[in-house]
Amino acid sequence: VEAYTECCFDNKHVKTPVYSLNSLRHGHTLQGPLIIINNNSTIIVEPHCTAAITQSGDVDIELGQVRLSTVDTSLDAIQLSIFSHRFMSIAEQMGRVLQRTSISTNIKERLDFSCAVFGQDGGLVANAPHIPVHLGAMQETVQMQMRIYGDDLHPGDALLCNHPSAGGSHLPDLTIITPVFYGGAAKPTFFVANRGHHADIGGITPGSMPPHSRFLSEEGMAVKTFKITQRGVFQEEDIIELLTRGGEGADNVGTRRLSDNM
Repeated sequence: VEAYTECCFDNKHVKTPVYSLNSLRHGHTLQGPLIIINNNSTIIVEPHCTAAITQSGDVDIELGQVRLSTVDTSLDAIQLSIFSHRFMSIAEQMGRVLQRTSISTNIKERLDFSCAVFGQDGGLVANAPHIPVHLGAMQETVQMQMRIYGDDLHPGDALLCNHPSAGGSHLPDLTIITPVFYGGAAKPTFFVANRGHHADIGGITPGSMPPHSRFLSEEGMAVKTFKITQRGVFQEEDIIELLTRGGEGADNVGTRRLSDNM
């Protein structure tokens, strides 16, 4: 041992020996915590780990069995940062997958979409840095679907909504909400949702954003809730019927870009 110093492990100061790598030889085995130094580097061997000097003079560190700390609701700045970034990365990956798999110019090139993760109560947990106007109202959209369906949500379900009274923005922004069930739970453990702009969902003008509309029905398809998949089965015929159904009046037609929406 060259010296001793104080090191902090698991929020505790521990008297830690310091070894010179040049004085260690093949066959030496040292139990952490300890520090190994030479002219070019410093190696920290944590508690419950073992450092062994190999025949070539390298340091082989074997990780021991440690007691994992329990994750709870107590305030911990490090855990808060770790989990906030983990949850945010989920939303970011959702966005990347959505962009790669889409055929719509609005999604693939204009990036007019948003993705987020919501808790068991429908509250926003984390979102990717997408469109702020989408993200501000998505929590209400998720919670509205929870109020509508109650216990009638099952693995493989996905819900469609774009109605402004159910947390929607303008009608071309369609929101898909998916409840996620973990470990055979009877109720959703959390929710994921994405909201994306669609080129045309019907109405009296192409683009579904008429400046002279007087009724919501003149702006295209308006859906408070619809199970676009039920227990994993895509309801293709029903969603096509919703998109192509026109409103009152000769000019109030269904979507003009069905292939772009599907």
